[in-house]
This record gives sequence, C-alpha cells and structure tokens, in this order.
Amino acid sequence: MRQANRRSRTWLSRRAMMNGVVACAALVGFYGRAPALAALGATPQQGEGPFYPVHLPLDSDNDLVRVSGVAASAQGTVTHVLGRILDRIGRPISGARVEIWQCDAKGRYHHPGDRRGMSPDEAFQGFGATVTDSQGAYRFRTIRPVPYPRRTPHIHFAVLAPGYERFVTQMYVAGEPDNVRDRPLNSVRDPNTRARLIVALDPAPGIEDGALAGTFDIVL
Repeated sequence: MRQANRRSRTWLSRRAMMNGVVACAALVGFYGRAPALAALGATPQQGEGPFYPVHLPLDSDNDLVRVSGVAASAQGTVTHVLGRILDRIGRPISGARVEIWQCDAKGRYHHPGDRRGMSPDEAFQGFGATVTDSQGAYRFRTIRPVPYPRRTPHIHFAVLAPGYERFVTQMYVAGEPDNVRDRPLNSVRDPNTRARLIVALDPAPGIEDGALAGTFDIVL
C-alpha cells in the first residue's frame, strides 16, 4: 500500500512538472519570451499643455529643423531624439503615430495662445510627426529644448497606437537645474518612475557634426 502511494505521489509530481513545462512553453510561444521577465514600467502620462497646434503645419514631418520653402535652418542646437514604442512586456508597437511639439530656441511656441512679445523662429517647424516601423522605432531631428517662464526644457509627445487610447507625455533633459522645480515633472512623485521621463542628450558626431542625441523609449 505504501509503495502504491509513493508511486502515485511520484506520478502526480512528474505530471505537475510536465504541466508546468507545457504551460511555460505555451507562454514563451505566445509572447516570444519567458514569462519570468518582469513587466516594463509604463511611461508616466503628462498633461498636453496649452500649446498643441490649433492647425497642423503643412510641413509636419520628422525634421523640425528645416521648414519647406524656408532657406534658413532653425536656431538652436540640432538634436536627434530616437526611441521605440513598446507595450508592457516589451513588444514593439508598429504603425503608431508619434507627434512632438516644443517651443523654439527663443522659448516661443508656434501657437496663437503664446502672446509674448518676441516673434517665433519661422525656420523652426515647431511640430513634427512620424510613424513607427516594424521594430516600434521612431526618430526626430529637432533642437535641444530650452526653458521658458515657469517651465524646465521639455518636449511634448503624443502617441496614437492601434488598440490604445491617445497617450500624452513629456520628455525632459537630464542635468537641467530647473528640473527640481518643474511642477509637471515633479507631479510624478516616485523618483524611479519620474526618471523614465528624463533623457541624457549627448554629443553625437556619428549622426551629425555638432548635434546631440538622446533615446526616449515610451512604454504604453
């Protein structure tokens, strides 16, 4: 009787182990990775702000430094912002529309609501859009963001991805002294979560002489 019980327990143990292996294999096949990997931390949402374009510019590609029909280039330091749009388990989201908008090098937005005295830099596009590729990758050529009254340097992002609601956030620049005082940035209380919005912009001579570059991945 005892031998029968031992054989029964051994069979059940082996069966449970095999069931676990089969379940794990099924999940790996579905997700493309082992389920033991921790989920990615979602990018914090941020407010859209008052300066999303009333009318999208005719030239609204992913190069904000050059405007069609304008001979000059935008004032400011050319900056390449690149990254990927991902879901919470790290899968790339292809076909997502990514939009950015920001003030020009003088701190003025191309928006009728920005009524400060200086005229905008007409050689700066102010708004750009692109679509992610099969790897979820996007890229923009813009300028290093600058501060304006009560705000640290930042770039606004909006993502319209298939199967998701419109997602809005902001990208901030590492090392900016006003980061510690910026209200929208510090509305994200947890420092580790807040760090997901802050990007180092480093010299990138391999991309373009005199330009900076930074990577901003967005996890929906």
